[in-house]
Amino acid sequence: MTSRILIKNLASLPDGPVAVAGWVDTVRDQKKVQFVVLRDESGALQLVHPRGDDAVADELAETISGLSVGSFLTVTGELKHDERVKLGGVEVRVDTLTVETRALPETPIAADSSLDKRLDYRWIDLRQPRNNLIFRVQTTLEHAWRTWWIDNGFVEVHTPSLMSSPSESRAELFQLDYFDLGTAYLAQSPQHFKQMAQAAGFGRVFAITPVFRADPSFTSRHATEFTSVDMEVSWVDSHEDVMALQEQLLVAGFQAVKDRHGAEIEALFGLEVEVPALPFPRIPLAEAHAIIQARGYTVPRADGDLDPEGERQIAAYVKETYGHDFVFLTDYPATIRPFYHMLDEATGLTKSYDLVYRGTEITTGAQREHRIEVLEKQALAKGLDLAGLETYLEFFRYGVPPHGGFGMGLARVLMLLLGEASIREVTFLFRGPTRLFP
Repeated sequence: MTSRILIKNLASLPDGPVAVAGWVDTVRDQKKVQFVVLRDESGALQLVHPRGDDAVADELAETISGLSVGSFLTVTGELKHDERVKLGGVEVRVDTLTVETRALPETPIAADSSLDKRLDYRWIDLRQPRNNLIFRVQTTLEHAWRTWWIDNGFVEVHTPSLMSSPSESRAELFQLDYFDLGTAYLAQSPQHFKQMAQAAGFGRVFAITPVFRADPSFTSRHATEFTSVDMEVSWVDSHEDVMALQEQLLVAGFQAVKDRHGAEIEALFGLEVEVPALPFPRIPLAEAHAIIQARGYTVPRADGDLDPEGERQIAAYVKETYGHDFVFLTDYPATIRPFYHMLDEATGLTKSYDLVYRGTEITTGAQREHRIEVLEKQALAKGLDLAGLETYLEFFRYGVPPHGGFGMGLARVLMLLLGEASIREVTFLFRGPTRLFP
């Protein structure tokens, strides 16, 4: 049998016999000729079958008449180039058609179904070309990031999801029984382990890993399980070093997406991929508050952190002033940062930042505190029990270089890059407080 050919490759082939396979998108069952639009992972193709008088043709026509949308087929036939055909200028005249699996005749979702309904039948929802493209973009983005990291001397680490103690705090933790060892926790971030890699002398590490938050939030940007993109680097002088590396990483990823998928994204999402200019704007948090207030909005949070509307306001200001979609917000007070963020001795503020992209925070980064006596002091100042932090503090007793890093939400980046309204649209299988299926 002729080897299966991806639909996207048919246009480059000469007329002749081919074999294709995919699922039924539409059927037009006319009196003299039948048309089937077949889709595979690479595109769509028109299949043609002229009705005939002989028994074989009648049998094939009967099979095509009985096709349901979503059924998976294997087809052999004659490839014909015809510029009048809207789907790629080619079609296949069917010789044989095998129904590999037949779908139920009533499709459970439609184009106008609610997001929750579509998520119930995510495997069908993902057959749409627009949704298919999301995950090809994700693949290109991650590949470009990995390439940049490797070219710049980074080591990839795969960190555990199971931990004997919380990675950051006991809030928002999933717990489970773990054999005779007692309670285990699902990691909120790979923070503990990527810092441990600095103590191990790895120098520069990255990880793309699932993380878990027992957070009963129902916003468009929260999930109970999501993919975190993390990096940690030894021998930094400040959080500025971390920011400089992250902005280079993002530019490399966005450029790869634009080069590979720019035309498709414009056609299916109606937007142009913008590769950000270097360097990204940087605004201290206190200055950001003043800018936001001057725009007529006062952030209501007592702790001084920005709320979502504050993030949108500062992003709008940066777009208007600098023409940029990204802004680093820097110099956060210690009261709203973890105990392991390093303090600037001159200002008392943390050497940390948030990165806001198109009005949504996608990253928190910082220089970490690497001196054990300072770490313990800062933990106690936050009312933390040192005994509960022992597995984290232990490796600092054996020497750790100055270091820093960040954690970035993959789904948030994709959501904002593609102009989607929710991370549910760009997550393969979303997990939230009320969703544990499919």
